[in-house]
Amino acid sequence: MKILGISALYHDAAASLVIDGDIVAAAQEERFTRIKHDLSMPVHAIEYCLSEAKIEKEEIDMVVFYDNPLYTLDRFLENILYADGDSRDIIDRSFDMMFAKRIWVHKLIDGILGKNPARKCMVCEHHVSHAASAFYPSPFKEAVVLTIDGVGEWATTTIGVGKEEELTIKEEIRFPHSLGLLYSAFTYFCGFKVNSGDYKFMGLAPYGTPIYEDLIKEKLLDIKEDGSFRLNMEYFDYQYGRAMTNEKFAELFGGPRREPESFITRREMDIAASVQKVTEEIILKMAEHTKEAYGKTIDNLVLAGGVALNCVANGKLKKSGIFKNIWIQPAAGDAGGSLGAALYATYHYAGTKRIINANDSQKGSYLGPQYSVEEIEAFLNENHYIYHRFDEKDLFKTIAQELANEKVIGLFQGRMEFGPRALGNRSIIADARSEVMQEKLNQKIKFRESFRPFAPSVLKEDVSEYFELDDESPYMLLVAKVKKERRRMTDLQGDLEKYDYNMLEVVKQKRSDIPAVTHVDYSARIQTVKEETNPYYYHVIDEFKKLTGNGVIVNTSFNVRGEPIVCTPKNAYECFMRTDMDVLVLENFILYKEEQPEWTDSIDWRKQYALD
Repeated sequence: MKILGISALYHDAAASLVIDGDIVAAAQEERFTRIKHDLSMPVHAIEYCLSEAKIEKEEIDMVVFYDNPLYTLDRFLENILYADGDSRDIIDRSFDMMFAKRIWVHKLIDGILGKNPARKCMVCEHHVSHAASAFYPSPFKEAVVLTIDGVGEWATTTIGVGKEEELTIKEEIRFPHSLGLLYSAFTYFCGFKVNSGDYKFMGLAPYGTPIYEDLIKEKLLDIKEDGSFRLNMEYFDYQYGRAMTNEKFAELFGGPRREPESFITRREMDIAASVQKVTEEIILKMAEHTKEAYGKTIDNLVLAGGVALNCVANGKLKKSGIFKNIWIQPAAGDAGGSLGAALYATYHYAGTKRIINANDSQKGSYLGPQYSVEEIEAFLNENHYIYHRFDEKDLFKTIAQELANEKVIGLFQGRMEFGPRALGNRSIIADARSEVMQEKLNQKIKFRESFRPFAPSVLKEDVSEYFELDDESPYMLLVAKVKKERRRMTDLQGDLEKYDYNMLEVVKQKRSDIPAVTHVDYSARIQTVKEETNPYYYHVIDEFKKLTGNGVIVNTSFNVRGEPIVCTPKNAYECFMRTDMDVLVLENFILYKEEQPEWTDSIDWRKQYALD
């Protein structure tokens, strides 16, 4: 059975192809259109999936959409009735998308694949898609499933149980009560974009003190012992189709919303710290409840939904020991819903027998397009770019030497990652030992806020030498502390006051012997790398370790602020030339910036993303 899963028409559209239970291909539409969080029907991603499988459109047996449009329509109409005379913004914002596209999604699919009476077209409820994306690729025969996001049709949080091919939802929390929307509301209030700024907001939290925690729990939400909660909707406006928060919310937190790109004050830092702490409390309570209610004989927990990308909360959950084993879907947001929809249909409707992989069935999440050495060489020659070709032995040693020379390297190899994290195939890499690398990468490469941390990639067998983690974190979804013996003691709050809350000056302070990947609270968002999963990337780090004695490098996504991660050699070369990156590696080819032809660009990226 060839089953195509589709997510679209909300944000982060994607397509995934599953054949007889094997995940063949998956990719976000944004990578092809170059439109960040592209929500349109994933025409290009579908074309890629078919190409990867070497099949034609007519060979697809089933197409599954990751959301039930009629249930979403029910919420839309109920919301209008709730808003009553104040419903104009809801209608203006969603009417066309709801009635012109979502409830006609089967017609849109026919428009892409062509009409085929033999092909089944189905829908899967949003949170069932999330749950399926978490359980079925996991290495567990049975697991408790927790999904948390903004909103699906009605559900915002679900608890389920998976066993072999079966997956059942047991409990749910419904709109408008949503942990994802609560987090987004504070993200918006602190001047960041909803859906794309949540990572910034999470990264800001360690700079603050959770002085608003009690106020949030007193005024904004009522948390029960089982982790369920209700929001006080008097402080929010998203239910009316307007901004996330209202004037009453602003009064509660001492003034209006921070303007985007303006100076970040102590208030925003403390709000971020407070919301992060509340989020962690809710997630831990939910995990304790799921263990008690459904997991007394189950040691495994799997997670999906946008909130599952909160790697700080994931780290706390892992450390809590509530569940012995945790697996998190690397494409936990809406993009991963396309995979979950395809997998749910595979096991519930196609009758496929589930085969459990001891690691997982996600294949490292390397599920996107790959370009051969011949294709890359042809691209370089056609454009008269200057390059050096290496065999593997010399390639990895050369990359390691350039890292040791504190060069910033764009690394493009293998299949593109599925999900929001770059995992060594579409990555910018650098020396984690450098005291200036975090500032350099943020301001001259990524064109983004100086306070944002970078993730370390470390060989799996070495992770406990550097971090307080004794397990794998292959998808960069767990945060753990740098080991105490590697830290350099600092007084964060004293530094903030000393530098008048100028976070750039605080970032410059050396916090460990791997400062470029050590956040201000000594935390790090860790990726462990195994040779069997990604031999190319493993050998890069291994050669760096042989050369320097240090087995940790910086890994950040290969893109600039506001752009999707690069997909093609052309995307990679353009990003390389538009930034202060020093070296570009395309499979077996190394390009040096100073050797390249003069580059002209219609966009002044530095000016466009100039930061205070």
